[in-house]
Amino acid sequence: MNEHRGARSRVVQAVLAVGAALVLAGCTSYLPGTAVSMMYDPFFVGGLPVSDGPSGPRADAPDPVGTVRNTDDGEIDRLAVLSINDIEGYWREHYPEYFAGEFVPVATLVSYDSTDRRSPKICGAKTYNEPNALFCPPKNLMAWDRGQLFPAGQKYFGDMAVTGVLAHEYGHAVQHMADLNDERTPGIVLEQQADCFSGVYIRWVAEGSSPRFTVSTGDGLSHLLAGLIAMRDPVLTPRTERLLLEKYGHGTALDRISAFQMGFDSGPRGCRGIDLQEIRERRGDLPMALQPDSTGSLQSGEIDIDEDTLQTLLGVLAEIFPLAEPPSLAFDAPGCADARPSPPASYCPATGVIAVDLPTLQRMGQPADTDQRVLVQGDDTALSVVMSRYMLAVQQQRGLSLQSPRSAMLTACLTGVAHREMAAPGRELTISAGDIDEAVAGLLTNGIVASDVNGGVIPAGFTRITAFRSGVVGNADRCFARFAN
Repeated sequence: MNEHRGARSRVVQAVLAVGAALVLAGCTSYLPGTAVSMMYDPFFVGGLPVSDGPSGPRADAPDPVGTVRNTDDGEIDRLAVLSINDIEGYWREHYPEYFAGEFVPVATLVSYDSTDRRSPKICGAKTYNEPNALFCPPKNLMAWDRGQLFPAGQKYFGDMAVTGVLAHEYGHAVQHMADLNDERTPGIVLEQQADCFSGVYIRWVAEGSSPRFTVSTGDGLSHLLAGLIAMRDPVLTPRTERLLLEKYGHGTALDRISAFQMGFDSGPRGCRGIDLQEIRERRGDLPMALQPDSTGSLQSGEIDIDEDTLQTLLGVLAEIFPLAEPPSLAFDAPGCADARPSPPASYCPATGVIAVDLPTLQRMGQPADTDQRVLVQGDDTALSVVMSRYMLAVQQQRGLSLQSPRSAMLTACLTGVAHREMAAPGRELTISAGDIDEAVAGLLTNGIVASDVNGGVIPAGFTRITAFRSGVVGNADRCFARFAN
């Protein structure tokens, strides 16, 4: 977030590592309601019912089959080979439906330990101290780090995090065999397509079609999405923007999740449509890099969460969503006759007051990342929560019910619209690079932005992010058309 009053300059570098402790949002049990489309139904994930349960290898899965160079024959390598067997099985069956030519499986598998100084070079590059997974097109080779990357992914995000990373790498193999790109294709396009192909395969698993793996559409998918967020690009600066966007970038958290969801929802044909123009249109006017502020210094991307900031925020929201009776702020947690609290920010329909627990919001808005064993958080983690309570006031003054899962979806969508509108220059408080990632991570870890007036949270993180993203790339009218009661 950037405030035109001028904030202390500080560059925040995101950490490209898997290793955040993820605490998933709790949820209130809702009775199913009527939805316009299963794609936007609170109780569905891309048209599949929300479910919780085991995620990972099936108890009756066949043994992994294949030769791995440099293996230690340990648990990680067995999981990796089982994953590749399954991913290859999906593409062997479905590749001819979408692409010309013959399916050619990955020929060589290599395991390495990035903590071992003797770790071999792979595809001409050193692997010591390089936790990674990769596909090498010239050699039709796939490799992974069993020393750091996969053990951390498995520990914090579960077995399916390993499978998901390998599905992304196999997506690169599919690109190569289908000849979808050339040497001039920007790296960001290659990576977004691979995320999309990963979503295609995970959809197949979620449907129950895999003989080796299962993934729940609730908790299981949330952990997969958390892994994508943890491995997003760092917050860009003017110096790094072009390099990451055009050569080596994987994308922001929203970029990566959007591409994954495209594959999950639309299948391989949607992935083929990803190019630089599509990515730019999907991003719209959202800021991609921190810019110089009014003093000429680089934006910090973060501001203090205090009473003045929150009052400024409500003023900006009133410009975007003018109301005859805009809500007011209270910092002493007054009681409410017609709604339960949804701390750290609660909206009371009877009084039109947003009650804020400022100390908790301030802790929530403290910049943190995987180094602090947090997925990602910052000022917009906190501010997006307050924005969402304002969106309940918007719904109330339209005469809509505030106590339903549809209201929770609409709240997330309208909060997405507010983010897009606050990306425009000239407002007293504006979105800066990295803010959207903080909001998206909050949708997974606490879910408040996708909750109703009583704090009832939409069950699946995938669906919460879908609703928010619908607002970021759309407008208020579309939100009301999709989610209004």
